[in-house]
Amino acid sequence: MRKRVVITGMGGLCGLGTDAATIWGEMRAGRPAIGPISNPAIHDVKVATGCEIRQLPEHGIDRKQLVAMDRFSLLAVIAAREAVRQAGLVIDETNTQRIGATVGVGVCGWEVIEENYRAILLEGKSRAGIFSVPRAMPGAPAGQVSMHLGLRGPVFGVTSACSSANHAIASAVDQIRLGRADVMLTGGSDAPMVWGILKGWEALRVLSPDTCRPFSADRQGLVLGEGAGMVVLESYEHASGRGADILAEIVGTGLSGDASDIVAPTVEGPQGAMRACLADAGLEPQDIDYLNAHGTGTKANDQIETAAIKRVFGEHAYKLSVSSTKSMHAHCLGASGALELIACVMAIREGIVPPTANYREPDPDCDLDVTPNVARERKVRAAISNAFAFGGTNAVLAFKAV
Repeated sequence: MRKRVVITGMGGLCGLGTDAATIWGEMRAGRPAIGPISNPAIHDVKVATGCEIRQLPEHGIDRKQLVAMDRFSLLAVIAAREAVRQAGLVIDETNTQRIGATVGVGVCGWEVIEENYRAILLEGKSRAGIFSVPRAMPGAPAGQVSMHLGLRGPVFGVTSACSSANHAIASAVDQIRLGRADVMLTGGSDAPMVWGILKGWEALRVLSPDTCRPFSADRQGLVLGEGAGMVVLESYEHASGRGADILAEIVGTGLSGDASDIVAPTVEGPQGAMRACLADAGLEPQDIDYLNAHGTGTKANDQIETAAIKRVFGEHAYKLSVSSTKSMHAHCLGASGALELIACVMAIREGIVPPTANYREPDPDCDLDVTPNVARERKVRAAISNAFAFGGTNAVLAFKAV
């Protein structure tokens, strides 16, 4: 019999707020944080809309440590600390070898890369900053979380574009199920509000000029945001043994590859990941009450995801409550799945489905109940969260109450 894996702490920060409780409160209220980008360093971009963290919370990290951290690492550490506090987890020499961290990132520490491009190519400097490599590497957030919390169990980064957080969380579940750890800090982080990244996304012609309107017929594309979400996962035995407050259980993970196109999604890939997740969880389609959609606000994603949901859930698809919280916190790339985990866990705990904000016009190809604009009270026995990415890398998680 495999080990059960439960969630005992959550932390997060994004444009909606700088702690998990505030993020959930804004999601529940249907208040988007998307707006004009205020960073003056971001210039000469055609689409200057995003979802920024206006001010970081007081974190007390020493300047000597900060110089070796890019923004995505800092966000991950802040979120991880919050999750540990909520979990009431004490980390010391008696358990440090049995606690690890996996953090998903969609890109890397692009802030330092851009600093070096400007310094060398524009200002004529002869060398890069000494901490450029450790700041930029995709595994840096996992390493920094490990160092700041003293974690000596399995520690590694995960990167699979926009499904990175869900892949990282699935990997953390595996570490506990396989007996390699009793506790894992896991989630995702990304800080893409950087000129070079925005110019790259601009070239793809998928950015919305105003806001994110998933599943709405008048949608114009996705909006980029920054943020991090981290959770404490434990085996059920470990959590109950120390008297922890269990928030929810992760009962299934489902992974698949499209094996098709680097950017164009398929119906079969997402369908396969959802089916695999339900099978892993031992759940039937009718057991799911809420589905947090990948829901980016692009025509291709929204229509293909809707088609995949219909194939997996059949007639029950029309009884599901579906929503995309990216309509409020935007697409935070590698952090998105972790922020959406907060929505799933709190929907289960409070019996409230967060809405799809900014919805204006029905799309006949997206005819599910997408919870338009206003949250809905509903008993949520189980929820799933979709994450699909460029490269056809799909990861779906299933949660239920304990």
